[in-house]
Amino acid sequence: MFRRPEKMFLVQKPMLRVFYALIPLVLASLYLFGWRSFALVLVVLAFGLFTEAIFTLRQGKPVTSAVLVTCLIFSLSLPPRLPFWMAIVGIVVGVAVGKMAFGGFGQNAFNPAMVGRCFLYITFPIQMTNIWVDPMWGGLGGFVSWTVPADAITQATPLMALREGMALSLQKLFLGNTPGSLGEMSALLILLGGAYIIYKKAAPWRLALSCLLGGMLLSGILNGIGFANVPAPIYTLLSGSFLFGTAFVVTEPVSGAKTKAGQWIYGFMIGGLTIVLRGFSNFSEGIMFAVLIMNGFVPILDQTVRQIQSSRKPTKEVNQ
Repeated sequence: MFRRPEKMFLVQKPMLRVFYALIPLVLASLYLFGWRSFALVLVVLAFGLFTEAIFTLRQGKPVTSAVLVTCLIFSLSLPPRLPFWMAIVGIVVGVAVGKMAFGGFGQNAFNPAMVGRCFLYITFPIQMTNIWVDPMWGGLGGFVSWTVPADAITQATPLMALREGMALSLQKLFLGNTPGSLGEMSALLILLGGAYIIYKKAAPWRLALSCLLGGMLLSGILNGIGFANVPAPIYTLLSGSFLFGTAFVVTEPVSGAKTKAGQWIYGFMIGGLTIVLRGFSNFSEGIMFAVLIMNGFVPILDQTVRQIQSSRKPTKEVNQ
């Protein structure tokens, strides 16, 4: 039985700031891949909101702004030609299993968007990894097209090309003229959006910086000692979803570490794990799995940090 809450929608200013920072990436995906990509985002938003409402309205609670961010991050992590019904399944799983099953906002142990994407990745691996398209760069681009033409379909992404030793244009990677997921295309827009949410204190800067340090340091070391399957740091930064994940996924405050020292360790480990998974596993992308793995270690990580800090405090003797 549903109970009407006093407010149907709970406005959370930090979450709305992240939402605003993601809008330029949504518009960029429209330009690069056509109106179908925009429709995909809207479908995900509709079903994500509906899924959370099913849970919250029964409890007499409002839908939160956080679900908007979950929906945008999830949709922007998808391939441009993913069928709509698969995206619907993914966001329903992400919100229902990754968030509401834990009790709703503030209680989820894992990043909901990555839970939904991981479910799709495992269930529909071909659609999630092997069907990509070249962006419609130039002129009005996708603003005058529903979707990318069929002859633009490709299986090669920048990460796959780097694994095969192909040379890539840093300019194209920076601006977004390469195949990939909807939101990972433009490093420029990701950097601007990430800087905005950190400036507005909607995301912990330690998480983003430590992830960048972990990824850049390990990729530099492994590439420097001769592991050809690990690209140089600049290509690690600009290719795939590493930068997008660093700015908008790793910095998710609920499932991430809460203590300052824990945030440094948490982000650094995600960056390093991403490089290991990219270079030495069958997954060309690794940040999704790295985030979910480290989500599981957050409670013990923060608890250990607090215990160490508590043990270092001087004991006060009470003279009687």
